[in-house]
Amino acid sequence: MPNNSGRSAQSEPAVLGSAATADSDTPPNPGWVRRAWDVVDERMGISALAYPVPEHANRFAWTLGGITAISFALLIVTGIVLAQFYAPIPEVANQSIRVIEQDVWGGSLIRGIHFWASQAMYVAAVLHMVRVFLTGSYKKPREGNWLVGVAMLGLVTFAVFTGTVLKWDQEGFEALGHNIEIGNLLGGLGFWFSPGFSGELPILLRLYGAHVVIIPGLILVLVFLHFLLVKRHKMSPHPILPRGTSSEQAVDEEPTQPFTRHIRRLVAFGIVLTGILGMLAVFFPAALGSTPVEGIEITKPPWMFWWPFTLENWFGLSAIVWGELAFFLLLALLPFVDRNPNRWWRRRPIVMIVASVIVVVLIALTILMAITPTQTHL
Repeated sequence: MPNNSGRSAQSEPAVLGSAATADSDTPPNPGWVRRAWDVVDERMGISALAYPVPEHANRFAWTLGGITAISFALLIVTGIVLAQFYAPIPEVANQSIRVIEQDVWGGSLIRGIHFWASQAMYVAAVLHMVRVFLTGSYKKPREGNWLVGVAMLGLVTFAVFTGTVLKWDQEGFEALGHNIEIGNLLGGLGFWFSPGFSGELPILLRLYGAHVVIIPGLILVLVFLHFLLVKRHKMSPHPILPRGTSSEQAVDEEPTQPFTRHIRRLVAFGIVLTGILGMLAVFFPAALGSTPVEGIEITKPPWMFWWPFTLENWFGLSAIVWGELAFFLLLALLPFVDRNPNRWWRRRPIVMIVASVIVVVLIALTILMAITPTQTHL
């Protein structure tokens, strides 16, 4: 009897030890969030969009594209709320915004975040393209992605314009008047801006459809294409490469970090951005003028349109068309004109000088509009 109990006492620790070893070899059971994600990912293949992220891509300048996307997401969320109360009919559009501001709970804050998010998206998109330009990230084989970015910048600009018109105050009314006149100058090419294009349907309603459906839909398509091209070509390497290293080698040899870490960093930026936009909305609410009056011109356009409107002061209404066309044409042609194989900006003196001249001209035209009294054009 004692011997049997002794053998049991000796064998029990061995059994427990083997069980503990087995437990240590078993991977921990994932949480419900991870299990839910695995279920969705198995069916939708979302993780296929992930790509290796080089270390330099987590620097702030290289995350400006992600910040642009976060601003766009904020615009969609706040825009959905605003669309529940906005009436895109000329007779009541301005008043419906006042109802949002005064009677809808949190309406003023939501509209303010929407306004400032549009500014943030435009600024982030421009700075992102500046970073891509300075680092030569538009060069072979990424020319197509640069063109996608140029198209998205054009859509963001058009979104700012349509959002300005939707206020249907004096500023928005005059902005629409300019574009109707430009449509007339373009003849058949400007048919969409003609008030008679859709019969009795007001042009404000069509611009509302463009602002909430057409433009965001096109941007989403281009964002998806942009992600696919980044995955295809990988993140562009740092422009300062080790001697004797090609861009392709740099992409393959640079240490990478998990895509999830890059996403977490963008989420952190998004939280900070949302907080900043919220404070701006509280301390600097989005402006709203009075119901428009025909036959007068007393306002200036949003600041991103100041430089072409200075050209209008000098050369007439058609200068807006030719100025914007020349600007976006230069952007589109850049990767096909700049054939310098170097990507570091200091080794591309010609293109840097030309770009600097263009930037100085745009800034000067913008400052001139800021200090010039409003002129009548319509």
